Amino acid sequence: MPNPKARALAVVAAALALTATACGGGTTISGSGGNAHPRTLTYWASNQGASLADDKRVLAPELAKFQRQTGIKVKLEVIGWPDLLNRVLAATISGQGPDVLNIGNTWSASLQATGALMPFDAGTLAAIGGRDRFAPAALAATGAAGRDPAAVPLYSLSYGLYWNRKLFRQAGIARPPATWDELTADGRKLTGAGHWGLAVEGASFAENAHHAFILGQQHSADFFTADGRPRFNSPRAVAAVKQFVDFMAKDKITAPGDAEYAAQQSVQDFASGKAAMLMWQSAASSLKAHGMRPDDYGVAPVPFQTADASGRTRVDSMVAGINLAVFRNSQNHDGAVKFVKFMTSTTEQKTLNAAYGSIPPVTQAQGDPAFASADLTTLREVLARTATPLPQVPDESQFETLVGTAVKDLFADAAAGRPVTEASVRAALTKAQQQLPTS
Repeated sequence: MPNPKARALAVVAAALALTATACGGGTTISGSGGNAHPRTLTYWASNQGASLADDKRVLAPELAKFQRQTGIKVKLEVIGWPDLLNRVLAATISGQGPDVLNIGNTWSASLQATGALMPFDAGTLAAIGGRDRFAPAALAATGAAGRDPAAVPLYSLSYGLYWNRKLFRQAGIARPPATWDELTADGRKLTGAGHWGLAVEGASFAENAHHAFILGQQHSADFFTADGRPRFNSPRAVAAVKQFVDFMAKDKITAPGDAEYAAQQSVQDFASGKAAMLMWQSAASSLKAHGMRPDDYGVAPVPFQTADASGRTRVDSMVAGINLAVFRNSQNHDGAVKFVKFMTSTTEQKTLNAAYGSIPPVTQAQGDPAFASADLTTLREVLARTATPLPQVPDESQFETLVGTAVKDLFADAAAGRPVTEASVRAALTKAQQQLPTS
């Protein structure tokens, strides 16, 4: 049986080989991350707003507040989603990372397995106020079951279907679709006269993998077996991925140009009226930044295969969100834990999640009127009732990279007019699985 940590490091190394934009070196976790000065911290924040500059605008006053309270200065770097996983993986291998970092919550188990993140044991959780402060759904995506969390929840998100009220009225559609057949039929009515039915982010491996997982759940597909082995190319997984790519390839309700989208261009298209529907995680703040008013759109749950879906197929979102982690090699653990406590305090949870239009994972903050809007109420109900975490296995980040890239390539085929068939989808997913390290 291979050592889990060595296996995880091999996976990380392979991921960096696949994503050449990353930097870093070495093959073991060594060196010193963060910085040794007790009055400074380095913080890698993920891009949550409409731009990196927007995030800096939101975070700067809060970091200044933390400095006033503790005397600790936080050096901030906001990292865009196309680069974030690469940067985190490079830091994991080299040991040269920040003190505190944001991670997509779906990566928690993968990064946990490398040993690069500080475990939130009972004592550390007590120091930040206790695990009972967090919503159970959010805590379920912080690492493998039965182990101390590798991170704690910071922002909670779920997928919703955003729909343009004006375009729906013009097309004579009275309500948002509840099934995929309805969405496809509505999409055809909404496509034309300068706009498309549905916008997707076809070049984003993360978005692609998330939708493959959600549709996979609806098709009863497991991308991993119970003991963590990959099953990327099962017939049900093939059906799920083909259904997603077919919005462009077969149904013709998604613009071919969406195959190149990877940096919120689909959000911009929806906000400008170039697309009538969008599946996105808590998009309110980004839509506002792009000039769309809240009464211009509605938010409904992502459709199911059938209106009476039940059991394990009644899933329309993964448990999405951002976790806050401490780099194990930080030389300022005390300051890092103070920062985590500050960022997950009820006051900061209200401020930050309100700014980003996300849902506070700290339950005491959820009762604030800022989170009572119709869209956030819908997304909160989805998160609590019909969302499920991505597999909390060491290879999960590889699933996102490999399967997400396979879907990206299939969208490229669709955009170029090349046929997307069950055989071509199976071949793409088989290739993705074969790229996963076996030892």
